[in-house]
Amino acid sequence: MSTLEKGICRLSIVPVRSGPTEQNEMVTQLLFGDHYTVHAVSENNKWIKVSAAFDGYTGWISKTQHTTISNDYFEQINYLDFKVCLDLVSHILYKKEYIYITIGSILPISSNELFKMEERLAFNGESKNLSQKSGFEFLKKISLRYINAPYLWGGKSPFGIDCSGFMQQIFKICGYKLPRDASQQVEAGREVLSLSEARPGDLAFFKNEKDNISHVGLLLENDEIIHASGKVRIDAINGKGVYNKDLHSYTYGLPQLRRILPD
Repeated sequence: MSTLEKGICRLSIVPVRSGPTEQNEMVTQLLFGDHYTVHAVSENNKWIKVSAAFDGYTGWISKTQHTTISNDYFEQINYLDFKVCLDLVSHILYKKEYIYITIGSILPISSNELFKMEERLAFNGESKNLSQKSGFEFLKKISLRYINAPYLWGGKSPFGIDCSGFMQQIFKICGYKLPRDASQQVEAGREVLSLSEARPGDLAFFKNEKDNISHVGLLLENDEIIHASGKVRIDAINGKGVYNKDLHSYTYGLPQLRRILPD
C-alpha cells in the first residue's frame, strides 16, 4: 500500500484511534461514506494512518476496515453534492447486501449525472443534499434525534457521541462545516458577547479547571441547552451556567458564545 492512497468508509462505523493498536484510545469515528487519505502504514502492516477529508482529523484505522478508491472518485466526492442520511438508523442495499447506517452517513447519490459513480446502492430512507443549508428549526429537529445517545469519547453516532462530535454532526447535516474538537470549534463563526445577546442556534463553550475549552452545546429557546453530558440531554442555562435538571446543580460555568448560523 502506498501513502496518499485514497479510501472510503464502507462500514456502519469505524473507530479511529490515536495509535496503531486496539488498545489506543478512540479519538473519532468514520461513518459510512466518509472518505480519507492514507498517510502511513504501521510496521506490522495491520494499521493505516488516515486523515478525514471533511475535517482533516488524523488517526489510525485497521486495514481490515479500509476500502480503497481511485483518486478520480475521491475528487468527485469532494465536489459532488451527495445526500446525507437523516434517519436515526436506516439500511442500504450495497453490493447485494444490507448495511445498517446511522444519521449523518453520506450516501453516494447525487443529482449531478455528469459523472459516473464507481458504486451504486439502494436507499429508501429520509435524506437531503449535504450542501443545502438549513436554519435553526431544522438544526433543532436534527439535534433532538440524538436525545439520550450515550456519551462516548470520540463518538459520532446516536449509539455513542461526544460533545463536539454531536455539534459537528448536526451542523454537518444542516450544511455547515465545523472542526472536530471543541477547542477548534470555538474559533469558528463569530463571537457573541453575552447570553443576553445570544439566540437559539448559537454554540456555548465551557472551560475546564485548566482554563481550556473542554465542552460545547447548542442553545435552544427558553434558556435551554442541548449537549452531550453523560448522554445527550437538555438542561437549563442562565447567568450562572448550565443547571443539570437531574442533579439539581450547576455542572458548567459561564459560556463563551459563538454564532455559526447566518443572521
